[in-house]
Amino acid sequence: MPKHSATPFHRRRSTRVAAAAGAVGALAAGLLLFPAGASQPGQSAKKATQAEKVVLPTADTGFDYQIGGAYTPPKGVRAVSRDRSAKPAPGLYNVCYVNAFQAQPDALGWWRKNHPDLVLKDRGGNPVNDEDWGEALLDTSTAAKRARLAAVVGGWIDGCAKSGFQAVEPDNLDSYERSGGRLTKAHNAAFATLLAQRAHAAGLAIGQKNTTALLPERAKIGFDFAVAEECGRYGECGAFASAYKNRVFVIEYEEDGYAEACDEWGGRLSVVRRDVDVAARGGEGYVFRSC
Repeated sequence: MPKHSATPFHRRRSTRVAAAAGAVGALAAGLLLFPAGASQPGQSAKKATQAEKVVLPTADTGFDYQIGGAYTPPKGVRAVSRDRSAKPAPGLYNVCYVNAFQAQPDALGWWRKNHPDLVLKDRGGNPVNDEDWGEALLDTSTAAKRARLAAVVGGWIDGCAKSGFQAVEPDNLDSYERSGGRLTKAHNAAFATLLAQRAHAAGLAIGQKNTTALLPERAKIGFDFAVAEECGRYGECGAFASAYKNRVFVIEYEEDGYAEACDEWGGRLSVVRRDVDVAARGGEGYVFRSC
C-alpha cells in the first residue's frame, strides 16, 4: 500500500456560507436526531456493541493540528491530529489523518499499477485531478469500486487503531465537487459510510472533515465529530457545532477567521490557529495559537 510523504496536507475549503445555512436549516428541521455514537434504527446488535467501544473527543479541549509534521504538543493541548504515518502523542486524544478520497501525488503510481480502475478518469482516460494539490481523485462511483477502495483505505484505518490512535479523519469528503460531475454527493456519502463502519469496528471514532453539504447525512453515515477548516472564516462553525454537540476541532489559517471563531466559539469548540503549511514547530512559517 502507498505510504504518505512528508509534505503538508492542508486542505483548502470549498464550501461557502450558503451551504452552511442549508445545513443549519436541515438541523432545525430535525434531520440530525441521533447523538454521536448512538445506535440507529436497523443497526445490528453487533454494530451497536462496537460503537460503544468508541471514545469520542471532549468538546472545547486544547487541540493542535499536526498533519504537516509531528512535534511535542504545546502546553495545554489534550488532543492532536497527525498523519497516519506518524506516531500518536502519548497520553493525548489522537486523531489519525487519512487522505481517503484522493491519491497523494507520490502514491499515484502505486494506484495506477495496482488499482488503475479506482483512479477517476476523464473522457481521454487521464486521471481527474484536484488541481490545487496535484492529487488524483479516487473513483467512488459504483458499489463495487467503493468496496475495493474501502479494502485499501480500511487497511490504513486499521493501522491507525494498531498504532494507538483513538479516532480517524478521512480527508477530501468533498472530492465530488472537483469531479466534473463524474462523482456525486451520494457516491461519497456511501463510501464514507463504509469507512465509518470500518473505523467503528476497529474501535475508532470517525470525524467528518469539512463539507457542510453532507451534514444532513451525518447520522446515516456514522460520523461522530467534526474537523472543520476555516469555519470561522466562512461562517460555518454553528452548523458543525449543532450537528456534533460542540465536538468540533476548528483550524483557522487566517487571522480574521481565527478571531471570528474565537469570539463566537472559543468557549465551546476547540479552536486553533495554524500556518497554511501546518509546519512542525521550528519549521519555516510555523504558527500555533489557541483560544
